Amino acid sequence: MRVSVSWLREYVDLPADLPTGDLEQALVDLGIEVESVVDLRESVTGQLVVGEVRAIEELTGFKKPIRFCRVDVGAANGTGEPQEIVCGARNFAVGDRVVVILPGGVLPGGFAIGARKTYGHNSAGMICSAKELGLGDDHSGIIVLPPDGAAKPGDDARPVVGLDDVVFELEITPDRGYALSLRGLARELSHAFDVPLRDPAMVPAPAGTETPAYPVEVRDTVGCDRFTARLVRGVDPGAPTPSWMAQRLVTAGIRSISLPVDITNYVMLELGQPMHAFDADRIAGPLVVRRAEAGEKLTTLDGVSRVLTADDMVICDDTGPISLAAVMGGETSEVVTGVTTTVLFEAAHWDPAMVGRTARRHKLFSEAAKRWERGVDPAVPLVALERAVRLLTEHGGGTPSVEILDIDHVRPRTPISLPADLPTRRVGVEYPPARVVALLERVGCTVAQGADRLSEDPGAVGVASGVGTVLSVTPPTWRPDLTDPADLVEEVVRLDGYDRVPSVLPTAPAGRGLTPRQRRRRAVAGSLAERGYVEVLAHPFVSPELADQLGLPADDPRRPAVRLANPLSEEEPLLRTTLLGPLLGILKRNLGRGHRDLALYEIGAVFHPRVGAGSPPAMGVDRRPTDEEFAAADAVVPAQPVHVAVVLSGDLDPAGWWGAGRPAGWADAIEAGRDVLAAAGIPDERVEVRAAEYAPWHPGRCAELRVDGSVVGHAGELHPVVVAALELPRRTSAMELNLDTLPPTPVTPAPTVSGFPPALIDVALVVDESVPAEQVRRALEAGAGELLEDVRLFDVYSGAQLGAGRRSLAYKLTFRAPDRTLTVEEAVAARDAAVAVAAERLGATLRGA
Repeated sequence: MRVSVSWLREYVDLPADLPTGDLEQALVDLGIEVESVVDLRESVTGQLVVGEVRAIEELTGFKKPIRFCRVDVGAANGTGEPQEIVCGARNFAVGDRVVVILPGGVLPGGFAIGARKTYGHNSAGMICSAKELGLGDDHSGIIVLPPDGAAKPGDDARPVVGLDDVVFELEITPDRGYALSLRGLARELSHAFDVPLRDPAMVPAPAGTETPAYPVEVRDTVGCDRFTARLVRGVDPGAPTPSWMAQRLVTAGIRSISLPVDITNYVMLELGQPMHAFDADRIAGPLVVRRAEAGEKLTTLDGVSRVLTADDMVICDDTGPISLAAVMGGETSEVVTGVTTTVLFEAAHWDPAMVGRTARRHKLFSEAAKRWERGVDPAVPLVALERAVRLLTEHGGGTPSVEILDIDHVRPRTPISLPADLPTRRVGVEYPPARVVALLERVGCTVAQGADRLSEDPGAVGVASGVGTVLSVTPPTWRPDLTDPADLVEEVVRLDGYDRVPSVLPTAPAGRGLTPRQRRRRAVAGSLAERGYVEVLAHPFVSPELADQLGLPADDPRRPAVRLANPLSEEEPLLRTTLLGPLLGILKRNLGRGHRDLALYEIGAVFHPRVGAGSPPAMGVDRRPTDEEFAAADAVVPAQPVHVAVVLSGDLDPAGWWGAGRPAGWADAIEAGRDVLAAAGIPDERVEVRAAEYAPWHPGRCAELRVDGSVVGHAGELHPVVVAALELPRRTSAMELNLDTLPPTPVTPAPTVSGFPPALIDVALVVDESVPAEQVRRALEAGAGELLEDVRLFDVYSGAQLGAGRRSLAYKLTFRAPDRTLTVEEAVAARDAAVAVAAERLGATLRGA
């Protein structure tokens, strides 16, 4: 939010000689972040003066319209003669007063102004637009000053255009919505400097009348608990916005549109109450405030046709929706400059949650929606109406209606019970009860003890110490963020000064190192990174269509997903149940940007809902929840196991002058799973790889990874239908494994290192092609005995000479003894024993035998 100091001074008596730095520090101490401070007095250097156009000569023969002007700048140029200036703008005429910067001046951005010859004429200076002066983004024409202004040619133009001010750009936290207005900021500064406040909302305003200003029906009093409206007839349709108002709007970052619309924006900045102006002559029939019907359409003021949902609030007439309530008006009833003569002002109070969801759903983050979702004072609509009507009739003429509509269903604030000593106990600073009461009343709260007003006598029983004293605190209407005792404690500390709270650091306990789970996660990540995989962090949000794209069966446990109550995007409202969806999305994005050879991995949580778990217990912030409450809450929280997943596409070994590359395939995805299990500390003899059918993998190129007989993950090539649905390259492969299902890492004994030479023997076994190579390897290990050091598959062959349905698996066996050199007979006997077990278990025969 951008706000000028001069505007703030209208509502709070800041010290006249207050340094800018002190004002900035006061805002920071109040918990309001200051993003930037712009001293407009220093933004333009040199002579910036008021000029009056005396003559205009139209220059022809150029690509764009050019005008040669003579501008009276008084004695500012030292001669008193008109200044010759070439200008491309066309929104001014002879006799208009403009803003001129003379040679030697410097505009914002370091743009120096000099005298030079251009378009065949001498030009000394520049006639300025708002954008060139840093006052806004309007560069369509130069600034034309009002003719009734007191400034004359040659006078300093800075006070005329608002360059004699200081502008603060503030970042308001979501819980402090009241500070998104001059009213709220002035109140805060009155606390900081202990100076009087002139609250613009605390002025008399006429109440609603029995006869409404316009027929309105509110059907949803939860989404809209207050709706006020008033008519102004006979408005001058061409009345301009006064320059002082337009200047303040531009300074705040809001574009000037038309007088009625500018007034609604001005009142919003002043009081914090968003408003809307309708052209009453373009409304057909009574207004109805209701929830939209799914599929209804509305073209908003930005020209976009929007499809509404049943959660949206709309204002309708006989033709249907004419406004997306609290977010943006519709085209059919907008105020049109030069046409509108009857204005219907609306000021309402809308449900913050509804507005926030609607704004995100339609990606319409308007200034009004920003305030509504943070909370607006429900007590100011009538004051805002009165303020808007007075401004319009003063500057645009017209007659306000005597009738005023006020449909009020606002519930009174519920008192909060606050132990008087709670701030002291929570913060560790002594806050006497009388001080607590005084600070809360400065915020605007009504404070009482039981049925009676709390005694301010420090000697009163139970008040001096606060022990046993319970305050009944009713927050003001403009502070919807105050709902719990902790909120009130925060206000006491904030207004008393954060600097009074001592900075005491607790003694850190002795370090215990990483947990086993952390060590395993780091080991897995390091192992994959060492093998060339690149880690990515995907958003955990997915679309409802992802399960179908991955081809998950109807009864797959990965189909049920947790739906977010307030998703960042309505297109992805679910939490992921598998890492593959978002990970494949990242793969696709990188492929689209020109990367062809990719090996990516992610380690993260997936989310599985607990069906029938119910709702979590309500837990406040006034105390630590009990163990039972924690257990009940945990029973509702979705299960969140940690998975690891990899995806591969393109060449795993790159091609080059040395030859062709090696494309990544299903075997590489399986090997990645083995690498993960090895890095997790699972011995190879406890790991088993079997053929499987599991979506979204290819049924003939999918393997399941087992540890101690339990399935912990799957790997292989993705199903062609999935690849086509996600627009991925053919042969894209993937692996996903549940780290939380792995058993604890066993203690690994130190290996025995033998200094004797090995005996190497190759053996080729013919087995049925349905027999997994892993089972053959395990059979060889079981039969070879203790002398076997290593067994590795190095060749797979199938052909007609082996017979249909048969294949040959060739293994390299390494034998070694720890205490001697093996004889040939010992090695051959061990080999024969290994082959015998493979033959007994799997029907294997030696190839060529």
